[in-house]
Amino acid sequence: MISALYVVLGALFLIKFSIDIIKLRTQYQIAFGDGGFYELQTAIRVHGNAVEYIPIALLLLLVMEMNGAEVWMLHICGVMLFAGRIIHYFGLHRRDVSWRRSGMGATFIALFLMVIINLYYLPWDQMFSFY
Repeated sequence: MISALYVVLGALFLIKFSIDIIKLRTQYQIAFGDGGFYELQTAIRVHGNAVEYIPIALLLLLVMEMNGAEVWMLHICGVMLFAGRIIHYFGLHRRDVSWRRSGMGATFIALFLMVIINLYYLPWDQMFSFY
């Protein structure tokens, strides 16, 4: 199952981003919130943004695979999704809006492609049969 590779990668991203927050909370001795530290604010946003986009994208990828999409389509969407997430991550850390914009663009393109591919591969003939 191809999507399993990307699910594992997504889990690793979320674990890495969580560890980043834990390290910064320990360093700054902050139990809740961000304490006004930009570095911690950024780490929290990186994690939050990943949690907002990665799960739905992986669900779309899994459904795409279950619907019979071609292997190359799965890899194109998966690679584009995670390339976008990496670019976005660096954009946030470097305070570079163009990197963030590019990362979100790649993420949105991957999501949009997965939606279109899933619509294409849907078993439309079975969708409205009541027998």
